[in-house]
Amino acid sequence: QLAQPAAAAGERDTVVKLSKIRRLTGDHMVMSKATSPHAFSVVEVDFANVDVVRLKVKDDWKATHGFSLTYLPFIARAIIDGLREFPHLNASVGDTIVSDSHNTLVHDADTKRLAAIASEISDLANRARTRKLSPDEISGGTFTISNNGSAGSVLTMPIINQPQVGIISTDAIVRKPVVTTGPDGGEAIAIHPVGNIAMSWDHRAFDGAYAARFLARVKEILETKDWSTEL
Repeated sequence: QLAQPAAAAGERDTVVKLSKIRRLTGDHMVMSKATSPHAFSVVEVDFANVDVVRLKVKDDWKATHGFSLTYLPFIARAIIDGLREFPHLNASVGDTIVSDSHNTLVHDADTKRLAAIASEISDLANRARTRKLSPDEISGGTFTISNNGSAGSVLTMPIINQPQVGIISTDAIVRKPVVTTGPDGGEAIAIHPVGNIAMSWDHRAFDGAYAARFLARVKEILETKDWSTEL
């Protein structure tokens, strides 16, 4: 089948040339889709447990650190802990699967507490917006988080960042009714902050059950961990 010619611009159309970064990103994403058999899994997370600590410290945090304490550092910390238990996700695939136990999200993230991760994420994000990141700071990662929730997305299917085997999208966290269980075992309806955590993953590296157990573990950490020990 012959390739179709590019559509010609009409008189009322605006033509914008693709930037170099858009071309490079596009080429990399097309390559990724052709390389990895993408699969997709999602869990819904109740962030009420995170808010027990986050809301208590957010004002002091902003005054001390100069930026807001969002949900992202908590999610990053939970993912880091989950990757420690599910090493096939913290890996790359070629002819073999190579697991990496050190570099995740930010450099040596597995050795850092939540406060340090939050500060580094804020710094990296600010310098990324102003294009002041060095090549070393954007290479060598083994797992990626795409923070789409800040733009209000509800569910996003990200494309794997080759040669990694997984990428998580954090989507919008909104207040909605959930079923809760009281101390007496009875059920009630409460309003909690809830959001989706979605993961695209490489089906060559592991199967659906492994991906589901990893996401379930991340969800469990977010919903049950005593986050006051991290701050």
